[in-house]
Amino acid sequence: TTDYAVDIYHKALDSKSYECFLQKGTYLPMMYMDDAIRATIELMEAPAESIKIRSSYNLSGISFAPEEVAEEIKKYIPEFDITYAPDFRQKIADSWPASIDDSDAEKDWGWKLKFNLAKMTEDMLNNLK
Repeated sequence: TTDYAVDIYHKALDSKSYECFLQKGTYLPMMYMDDAIRATIELMEAPAESIKIRSSYNLSGISFAPEEVAEEIKKYIPEFDITYAPDFRQKIADSWPASIDDSDAEKDWGWKLKFNLAKMTEDMLNNLK
């Protein structure tokens, strides 16, 4: 269901268009890989006394909808076009939370997101070229 968030960048560079299988306004929680790797390392390196939750921490990245990704892409590829043809994955997306609470990770070991949608888009387009 979240694979559009990578595929859209590939299609933007290849064909300058993307047919999204989700409808406009479908927000899903995402995390850029650089933030996920950094979070893992920071958690492993955090002082033991800072880790209050021993089972797991929620980590939040960014939540965005397909049209927001498209608008960011258009800053680099103005002719990019997105269309919508929701399929069975829309029902799956509708069952997910729009965002994730990571306040415990922030409080306990200082987790902070570095990649917002704009920074992620710039990085994706630069590295996929």
